[in-house]
Amino acid sequence: MSVHCLRTARAALSLAPVIGDPAYPAFARSLAAVMTSRWPQVAAANAQDLAAGRERGLPESWLHRMCLTEAHRDGTALLAERVVAELAELARHREPTYRGAGGTVARRVARPLGVLLMIYEARPTVTIDGAMLPACVGNAVLLRGGAEIARTNAALADVIAEALARAGLPPGLVQVLPDLDRTALRELLLRDDAIDVLIPRGSPSLLDACRSLSRIPMIVGGDGVNHMYVHAAADLPLAVRLLLDGKLPEPDGCTALEMVLLDSAIAGDFLELLAARAADPGLESLVLRVGADLLERLPAALTERLTVEPLTEADLGREFLSPTLAVASVAGPDAAITHVVRYGTGHTDAIVTQDEQVAEEFCRKVDSAAVIVNGSVRLHDGPTLGLGTEIVISTGRLHARGPVTAGALMTYGWRVDGHGAVRFGDEAAGARDEGKYSRAERG
Repeated sequence: MSVHCLRTARAALSLAPVIGDPAYPAFARSLAAVMTSRWPQVAAANAQDLAAGRERGLPESWLHRMCLTEAHRDGTALLAERVVAELAELARHREPTYRGAGGTVARRVARPLGVLLMIYEARPTVTIDGAMLPACVGNAVLLRGGAEIARTNAALADVIAEALARAGLPPGLVQVLPDLDRTALRELLLRDDAIDVLIPRGSPSLLDACRSLSRIPMIVGGDGVNHMYVHAAADLPLAVRLLLDGKLPEPDGCTALEMVLLDSAIAGDFLELLAARAADPGLESLVLRVGADLLERLPAALTERLTVEPLTEADLGREFLSPTLAVASVAGPDAAITHVVRYGTGHTDAIVTQDEQVAEEFCRKVDSAAVIVNGSVRLHDGPTLGLGTEIVISTGRLHARGPVTAGALMTYGWRVDGHGAVRFGDEAAGARDEGKYSRAERG
């Protein structure tokens, strides 16, 4: 199966139109339209996966990630319109030209990355995102989801195939792989000769397996052990708002807040303000893992209304993927920075302070994909930041870091108009000397 899907992907890549072709926005819109028309089949398949997951005893957080709702269906149309707008913006972009020795003129030309393999677990939303965004900039895409969403992915594969046909794109440009056998997956991970980019999304164990088994270049959507440091000069009501926004909605998301570091000078005041919100709807689900020095100082409203547990060493650097939040006090900015650097994963970290110098120092020393000042960690999102639709938030250091948007799913080649110029030989000497000391022009 793996050999066939790779050959199909390569053939589709060679047949795909150039970046900027009208077939790509047509595909995005067709995907949304077919998702709506085939929604009963998709919803029924998803219900079967959820029922099977409950029978297996999967946790609620996992079932939540597996679930597709009508909001997801309608969101596909919004996603398509955003992608179409971003494709139009890319089409308007003009690369500069560079003039070199002998009258040569060079300019960059956008190219797809090639064949992309996306491996993910329980989120069928990744199937739609992973089909639309990479394919719309000319890539061939292989989508390998987890066995727990196999029925849903089979239904979505039919949606994608129909959308490709409507747009006139090669049928193998996006393939949802039906073979979920681990041996087949290992074979794919060894095919750096046929797969250009690997994008794993999921648990630390999945990422570690991809790193150890594969030589394919990766865009890594890493786990998010995200911190928020509340400095002594913070606006405390704002800090409480940022905590609630960072943790309660979608607590299993990669940008969810996992630990709050409270400056010891304001820890008591902060906890009092949090206690004043303890009766807010939804807050009763929050589980606090609290450091020993803060346990005795917790207001009664927190201990009575919320589940409070002691913070342990095992909780440091942990992605809970649940409404659990670690809380600890620190002596000041240096201690907070040291903690974040040691236990964070370089995904998203935040500071709340009205001291600009402290904020600047925190941003300089905490080298995460995004460092947020006086804002929620949830802001680390492509559309929210105005960057465009993202396929993943990358914690890697090469090619892309932070939201991986359409522009990051392309590479570049060079078109060089030589106008008869040569590099070596007597007739080239004058041209080399002329260009040797001249600065390249950009026109």
